[in-house]
Parts: sequence; C-alpha cells; structure tokens
Amino acid sequence: MLYRILAVGDVVGQSGVQFLKKHLRSAQQQYGINFTVVNGENAQMVGLTREDAEAMFAAGADVVTLGNHAFGRMQITRYLDECPYILRPANLGERAPGRGRGVYGCGRIEIAVINLIGRVDMRNQADNPFRAADRLLAAPDAACFTLVDFHAEATSEKLAMAYYLDGRVSALWGTHTHVPTADEEVFPKGTGYIGDLGMTGPARGVIGIEPQQSIEGFLGGLPGRYRAAEGPCKLQGAVFTLNDETGLCDGVERIDIR
Repeated sequence: MLYRILAVGDVVGQSGVQFLKKHLRSAQQQYGINFTVVNGENAQMVGLTREDAEAMFAAGADVVTLGNHAFGRMQITRYLDECPYILRPANLGERAPGRGRGVYGCGRIEIAVINLIGRVDMRNQADNPFRAADRLLAAPDAACFTLVDFHAEATSEKLAMAYYLDGRVSALWGTHTHVPTADEEVFPKGTGYIGDLGMTGPARGVIGIEPQQSIEGFLGGLPGRYRAAEGPCKLQGAVFTLNDETGLCDGVERIDIR
C-alpha cells in the first residue's frame, strides 16, 4: 500500500499560522495525504507558544517539528515535555526539554519522526547530527516508515546526511532557509529527499520578514525585532509517496499553494 506524507515548510508569523489553518485541510484532500509534519518554530518569528502549536494541530498537523528557535519562547518548554506530538532537534542535548523522536500511529502502521539540527553556520552547541541519527535509528521499535526533518543551513550538510541515511530512512527533508529547493529526488537506495521545503507565511518578504527591515540590517542599521511582512501568503512543502512493502520512497513532489 502507498502512503502519502506531507511535509510543510517553516510556518512564519501569525499570518503563516492563519494561512495554514485556512489551507492545510484542502491540501491534504487534494493530495490524498495520510500523515502531515509541519515545522512550526517561527510562528512567533522566533519560537512559538503552546497556543501556536495547538492551532497547527487543529489545522491538521499530526506532528510539529522545531529547529534553532525551539526555545525562542521559553513558555513552550513545559509543553515540550507534556505533548508527544511536538519535537525539538534531538541533538540539542539530553538535558533540553522535550524529545527529538516520536512514533505515531497512521492507520495500520506506525511512523517514526526524527528532528535533527545541523551545525554548519548554525551558531549552536548541538551534538553531531550524524551520530545522533545513528543512535536514534538504533531504537528497538519497528516503525514502518522513518521521516527526518533536518533543520540546517548548508546544502552540503543536508545532502551528506541524505547520502548517509539513504536506504535507512523513508524520507529526509531540509528546513530552516525558508527557500524551496528544486532538488527533490529518490536516492539510489530508496530515501526520498528535498534540500529545503520553503516556508508557510508571507509571500512578499525576505524569508518572511518585512523587506525594509531586512534591507536596513544589510545596510548596517539596527533592524530590531523581526516583523512579519504584510500581504499575501503561501504554503510550501513536499509530498512523499511511501511504500509499506519496502518502507522506502517511490516519489517526491513539491507543492506551493498561494
């Protein structure tokens, strides 16, 4: 049997949350989606709240993943421990609140989701994500599919991880840059891949930020706290078609809803 997995790029700002609420269900119906993972770490531009996460679940997300802004709003920390359906990068350390891997029911099968963060140009103290992946993949439960959200800056690091995990996971996608890549493919051993999903939120901004604010920063000024751009929004991501006989990927398709 084939399963359709929707991965949605970083939700940016409250306009991104509202756009997700408005369009996710129809996208799931249009593409025949069985399971949905949404990266939600930018709902407050830097971080998210419990209310943001619950709004994403209400919109249709089965799992919400995070990234370098996982703790941008510290009030989320208790919720990370309480709710098994929200993940922060596993390699941020064992002492960090929350979890970096979960296993979830999807009809007659189970799906494992892993959240990792890169180290190249990311300004963090994360553990080695490649070693963390090895450790997480050694877990004893036998999920039919394993999905990886790799929140990373460098294309090289994402590609290296995809080759490293090829045939060991069903699908791996990149988040963080907010710009979708045109490199979707099924790797030689059966892992579906795309370098970056893009973002969900303002379509007329600089990765979701008000353009003039971003320009001011590049001119050497003091741009201040991030402000979401106004105007129309978009929802970007990818659909992975997975085969339960192999546990691997048959195809990858980008989506862009305006």
